[in-house]
Amino acid sequence: MNWDDPLAPLSSKSSAPSKAPISEEANPLKNANSAVSAPAPKPSEALTAVSGQEAAIHGQPMHTPAPSELKPVNSDDKRVINGMTDINQLAPFKYPWAWEYFLNANRNHWTPLDINMAQDVHDYHHKLTLEERHVYENVLAYLTTSDILAMRNIGLAVMEKMSAPELQIYQARQVYEEALHTWTYQHCIESIGLDQGEIYNRYRVVPQINGKIQMANRRLNSVLRPDIDLNDRDELHNFLMAYIFFSGIFEGCWFYNGFSPIFSLQRRGLMKGTAEQLQYIMRDEVLHASFGIRVAKQIMFEENIQPDPKALREMWDEAEACESTYADYLLKDPILGYSKEAHIGQFRYVANRRAVSLGIEEPFPGAEPTLPWLDEQANMRKEKNFFETRVTEYQTGGALKWD
Repeated sequence: MNWDDPLAPLSSKSSAPSKAPISEEANPLKNANSAVSAPAPKPSEALTAVSGQEAAIHGQPMHTPAPSELKPVNSDDKRVINGMTDINQLAPFKYPWAWEYFLNANRNHWTPLDINMAQDVHDYHHKLTLEERHVYENVLAYLTTSDILAMRNIGLAVMEKMSAPELQIYQARQVYEEALHTWTYQHCIESIGLDQGEIYNRYRVVPQINGKIQMANRRLNSVLRPDIDLNDRDELHNFLMAYIFFSGIFEGCWFYNGFSPIFSLQRRGLMKGTAEQLQYIMRDEVLHASFGIRVAKQIMFEENIQPDPKALREMWDEAEACESTYADYLLKDPILGYSKEAHIGQFRYVANRRAVSLGIEEPFPGAEPTLPWLDEQANMRKEKNFFETRVTEYQTGGALKWD
C-alpha cells in the first residue's frame, strides 16, 4: 500500500516516502504562485443556484425558470469550496479521484462483531502486566473520544462547505466509518469488562489525554460555524489550517501513531483481537488522511492560498508537545518492545511524510522511523481457522488497491 496516496500503486520496494518531485497532476500546488485564482462568487450570484423547490421550502415564492435560464452543469466550473455549480449533480466529475476514494472505502466493509475477542479477555485478565493494562486502557480512552470528535468535525464543519458532490459523498462515508470506529472501541471495552464510565471519562480527568482533545477542539471548533464566509481570505486561511491539522496531524499522525502500542502487544501474541480491529480501522484512517490532504492541496491551488509558515510551525510544535506529554503518561513505565522514545520518534517521522504530501516544509528534518514495522499493519493478511472465527478480511478485499 502507498501510505501517502493509497489509490496510487507502489512504485518502489521501500515503504519510505519518495523525495522525488510530485508530478503536476498529483500536486496541484505546482506553479500555484503563478496561478490566477478564480473570481470569488458574489452572494447575489449564489441565489441563482437555488431551485424553485428549495425556494418553496424556505417560504419563498415558487419561481419557474425560463428556458434561457436552464443551463447544463459544466464540470470545469466545479470547485472544492465557493463553487457555483449545482451541488445536486454528481456527474460529470471534476474530481474523479474523490469518487475512487468512495468506491474503495465501500469495499472495506466490516464490523467489530466479526472478530473474536475471547482470547483478549483471557490475555487482559491473566497475561498483561499492570503497565500493559495501563497502556491498553488509555489508548482506548483516547481513541474513542477522538473518533467521536472526528465524526462531528467531518459531518458538521467540513462536509457542508464542500461544493462538489463527489467530495461530499466520500465524506458521508467517512462520517459512517468514524461512527463504526467508535462502536469498535466500545465493543473492545465492553468485551474486556472494563468500567465504561471510568474509561470514557478519562479524557476529562487525565490531563495528558485532555490536552490532545483540547488542542483538537481549539483547532476545529472555529470552523464548526455554518455561517463562515470562505470568500473572506482570513476565514479561508483559518479553514485551511483547520483542515490541514485535521487531516495531516489529527488523523494522519495522532491516529496513525496511536494504534502502535496495541500493535506492539499483538507482535508478542497478546490482545490480537483488539489489534485486528485496529488494523481495519487503520486502513480506513489512511484513506481519510490521504483524502483530506488531497482536498487541502486542491483548496490551496484553486483559491491561490498558502498556509502561513509561522502558523504551521506553531501547529507542529503544539502537536508534538501534546503527543510527548501523552507518551510520557502512557509509557511512564516502558513495556516490552515499546517506549515513549519510540512513540515520539515515529510521530516525527510520520509528520514529515504528511508534510511532504501536503507540499510544505518538513517539520522535523532528519527524523527516522523508530517503528519500521508499523506500515505493515494494514497490509497483513491473516490466515483463519474456519471453525474458530468468522472470516474478517474485507468482503471484497481482492478488489482493493492496497499494493
